[in-house]
Amino acid sequence: MSKVKTPREKKQLSYANDRRNTYGENQKSSRKNIPRSKQLSHQDERRTVRQALISAQGAVADEVADEAQSQALLKGRMKKLKAFRKSPDTPLGEVIERRLNKRRANTRAK
Repeated sequence: MSKVKTPREKKQLSYANDRRNTYGENQKSSRKNIPRSKQLSHQDERRTVRQALISAQGAVADEVADEAQSQALLKGRMKKLKAFRKSPDTPLGEVIERRLNKRRANTRAK
């Protein structure tokens, strides 16, 4: 049996838990754009690390190799911190509240 008893409580829980996409583009496109963004972010990170290690190719001194490795780690971490992150959709309650406020503002303007 459900722990939520009244329809009012069910509605409040629905407003809190349900989400709506308010990002501004087609909702279905997220299925392709999120994996693509993650892929590009990871490629960029790998490219940055590879470019930092180019200076240490072949037979080089230990100091140069250590410096290149530390630079690669540092730049890799920085890219990872700035990498693509998914953001959650907006709760349904906020979306409805925004729509009602907009509707009220439009009726006042008329």
